[in-house]
Amino acid sequence: MVRNISSLLITGVNSVCRLSRSQPVRSMSSKTDDVVLAEIINNTGVLTLNRPRALNSLNEAMVTIVLEKLREWENKVQCVVVRGSGEKAFCAGGDVVAVTSGSPTSCQYGKDFFRKEYTMDYTIGQFKKPYVALIDGITMGGGVGISVHGKYRVATEKTLFAMPETAIGLFPDVGASHFLPRLEGKLGLYLALTGQRLKGKDVVKIGFGTHFIESKDVPRLFDAIVNLKNGDVDNVLRQHTQDISSHQFSLGAHMGVINQAFSAPTVEEIVKCLEREGSEFSSATLKLLNKMSPISMKIAKMELEKGAKMNLKECLQMEYRLAKAALEATSSPDFYEGVRALLKDKDQNPKWKPARLEEVTDDMVNKVFLSISADEELKL
Repeated sequence: MVRNISSLLITGVNSVCRLSRSQPVRSMSSKTDDVVLAEIINNTGVLTLNRPRALNSLNEAMVTIVLEKLREWENKVQCVVVRGSGEKAFCAGGDVVAVTSGSPTSCQYGKDFFRKEYTMDYTIGQFKKPYVALIDGITMGGGVGISVHGKYRVATEKTLFAMPETAIGLFPDVGASHFLPRLEGKLGLYLALTGQRLKGKDVVKIGFGTHFIESKDVPRLFDAIVNLKNGDVDNVLRQHTQDISSHQFSLGAHMGVINQAFSAPTVEEIVKCLEREGSEFSSATLKLLNKMSPISMKIAKMELEKGAKMNLKECLQMEYRLAKAALEATSSPDFYEGVRALLKDKDQNPKWKPARLEEVTDDMVNKVFLSISADEELKL
């Protein structure tokens, strides 16, 4: 599973941008080599993530453009639509290879990226106008951040959701500490620790997606939104999307095990509970957990427990402190090692430090949650 996730994050694809079938009047032109195509079509702001060969993974330039356009358009357009170019992905995450290009003593670029990305996520969460993310394809990590905080997330059968950060020695970020603990039961913690992928209608069933449509119908929905005269995005989505109330959630039969095991007080106890339960599902879950960074899993568990009692702003500020600690290797160098093993050298064999859950002390975990100086705190 982890191997599959990592390959999705780095595989290049030769795709062409799927554009609207109609030709509405455009208020501005965009160069096809821009990393984000930003345009106003009629009275709708359209942001097209335009790095299809990199699965539209977010880099600093993309985040900068999106943030600037959201601020510029908030009082100018009737709604905003964000989509991905190419046939494969909406957005497969953030460009963590670039983020970890420095070292624990020289990581300002990485800290600046996280600061700007989390500011973008918060801006989306506070955006006054309808914000529609067409999550048609791979939507992981940073792709979740640029969509989940908006009002509408339209999934298709091609949507592939995951928060795979524990596989690279990081933690679920981009506001995950806010939305994951608010999923049903212990599903959010299960997804955070395992990086498990969900597809298609399942994405709507858990509440990440708000609507479902067939991928082939996305251009028709896009046209309907950009040609909207009265600003009633709600009505357009109801007319063009499907009722999936009869869909059976793929993890539905396992929610009892998930809720029981992931209610344990520690990650070690979660593992023991799964071992005792002994089903095929529990065994598969244990195989996933055994590949993840031990300290990342413990940080993720505490992060979600704290985030369940916080608002989005507080969650993102906490996550920035965690990101800073990961880059500075405050308690562990696992972020650098995970990116090396899965995305750079691709040997798929990270050497985690500490190597075992039992070796991760409470002090190591608590240290990364400590307050930082007022000048360094994320200001939102």
